[in-house]
Parts: sequence; structure tokens; C-alpha cells
Amino acid sequence: MRRNSRDADVIDDAFVAQIRRAAPLHDVGKVGIPDAILLKPGPLDHAEFEIMKTHTLIGAVALQAVADKYPKNNFLNMGVCIARSHHERWDGTGYPDGLAGEAIPLVARIMTMADIYDALRSKRPYKEPFTHEQTCRIIIEGDGRIKPEHFDPLVLEAFKSVEAEFDRIRASLTDDDH
Repeated sequence: MRRNSRDADVIDDAFVAQIRRAAPLHDVGKVGIPDAILLKPGPLDHAEFEIMKTHTLIGAVALQAVADKYPKNNFLNMGVCIARSHHERWDGTGYPDGLAGEAIPLVARIMTMADIYDALRSKRPYKEPFTHEQTCRIIIEGDGRIKPEHFDPLVLEAFKSVEAEFDRIRASLTDDDH
């Protein structure tokens, strides 16, 4: 993206290093979600999903409280953006704010791709992991729940150009890493 993107002037070495450090904060708000919902072996009902969606705000509020004490801390500020907006969708169908397009912070647009890739590849109480090939097909072609129009087109193009690297990195992790 740094070579071929409208955001190339933002994506420098410091940005890349910072997003790498801040990305693990994306789901910090899940500490406020009951285990009965987080670990449910089947699909969430509407009320449960509404509770699950609050993890974005729980995480952002918690991180913002710390960031307010350290307003120049780029790690915390990026963490707030990622925690709050990593479920926003390019087409405006995401949450919590229903942002669309470039109104979604760049770090969140990138995190969305990484998070969805990881979620599809990971075993969950309600599903088995998908293969890399299945995951790429779902991201690129859609499956009804996930659609290509959920992603920033430039992030999607970048993913397509490095999808093999996603697989290589995933294969290098242990089960405890994901």
C-alpha cells in the first residue's frame, strides 16, 4: 500500500511499526463481554450480537481513558482508532458508527482485513478454521456475510498481492499465537 496507495504519504516506517504494535489492542473490549456470549458454541441471536458489538466501544473507551493521560502517545491513539473502528465497513454497513469509505481511519481499514483473515482461519467455539484458500475466496468473492465491498478497495488489492505472505505468517505461528 505504501508504494501504490492514495495513503502512501501516511504509510511510512513509523506507521507500519506502530500498527504492528497497536493491532493486538483491537479486541481488548472483549474483556467486557460475558463468556456465555464469547464462548457460545452456536450462532449469536440478535440480542447477543448487539452485546458483542459493544466490545468496540468498551475497548475504545478504556484505551481513551489512558490516552487522555498521555495525549502524545501514538501507540495509544492508534489503539483507540483500531479498537473502535475495526468493524466498520467500506460500504457503511459496519459498526459502531456506520462509517463509510475514507471516513474510516486508515489503521482500522487495514485492521479489518487482518482481523477477518484471522477470524476465518481460526477455530472458534462455533466453527472450524477455514483453509487459506477458502479464506481468500471468501474475502475476494464474498460468502453472503463477508463481501468484497466491506473492504477498502486499495486494502483488498494489497491483500490480493500479498495473500501468500498471510499464509506463510499464519503457518509460522503456534496454536497459542492465534
